[in-house]
Amino acid sequence: MRLGVFLPNWVGDVVMATPALRSLRTYVGDGALVGVMRPYVAQVLAGSEWFDESIIYSKGNKNGGDELRAARLDAVVLLTNSLRTGWMAYRSGIRERIGMAGNLRSPLLTTRVCSARRGWRERWRRVELPTVAGYLQVAQAAGAPPVAPVLEMATTAADEQAADAVWSRLGWSNSARVAVFNTGGAFGAAKDWPGEHFASLARRLATERDLRVLINCGPKERDAARRIVAAAADSRVASLADEADLPIGLTKAVIRRAELLVTTDSGPRFFGVAFGVPTVTLFGPTSTEFTRTFSPHETSVSLGLDCQPCMKPSCPLGHHRCMRDLSVDRVLAAVNHALGMQPRKIAVA
Repeated sequence: MRLGVFLPNWVGDVVMATPALRSLRTYVGDGALVGVMRPYVAQVLAGSEWFDESIIYSKGNKNGGDELRAARLDAVVLLTNSLRTGWMAYRSGIRERIGMAGNLRSPLLTTRVCSARRGWRERWRRVELPTVAGYLQVAQAAGAPPVAPVLEMATTAADEQAADAVWSRLGWSNSARVAVFNTGGAFGAAKDWPGEHFASLARRLATERDLRVLINCGPKERDAARRIVAAAADSRVASLADEADLPIGLTKAVIRRAELLVTTDSGPRFFGVAFGVPTVTLFGPTSTEFTRTFSPHETSVSLGLDCQPCMKPSCPLGHHRCMRDLSVDRVLAAVNHALGMQPRKIAVA
């Protein structure tokens, strides 16, 4: 058979969809699995071998539907929840269209996966499954077999060469013990842990554990990364801020070879989990359960305030205590726990 699959649009969600992709890959067997995705999603999955073919579309690209029709798919699985992708699948004439119901697109689907609901005492509220489990539920509705919710990723030779260049510029050997800090996120400022906290943690890891610390950043986070390095005031703390290009593949490669990842609840968090890197995730406004990764390598840190999780990009109460009051000592304790886990073997690229 020829089966299409629409990939999610958020970077972290793409990684959380990999167990579903593994299940669908098994299901099609000698058939073809065709990925339908945005350009940056292709960068996240570069190096993986899930798909026989890929259709890349952008938000305003009207040719995406033409390519979908030309692919002559027998069925399509929508791991997206948008009306737009439901309409694309419907207009493309694909006979079987499987996806989560809701967002006005249910009539466009032939197989609708409905969220479970609680009993009458809870007024039939929906049960929010962890995202990983939700994607697997949709895959199984298409006929795919159950699989373990294990995230996985790969890097390309170009990704690793870019990371090698960073290590060379910083004068670090291949055996250097490196902690990567991922300090930003596209969601909003409410997820941010204060820069001075990151600087203090970096200084302590360099001093107390003799780790090199690398601050990961996106194009819009260069100045914040430089401020953290300056505040840490230790030659063992550096950042990617001065790199000419900051592709997703570079972030994947530096995290893959790290001994530790300390991160906000943002896309690169899931890179660490997928590569088996001990990962300490700092939670503020978002839910620890909704994005649960089921990984023994991840340690979640949250104050558990009454206002958490608010799921807002900026603090509606104006105090941002969920992140500001999360102390360096508390995060360091989580780091020490994470580093005490079974040492990870890094495969040679």
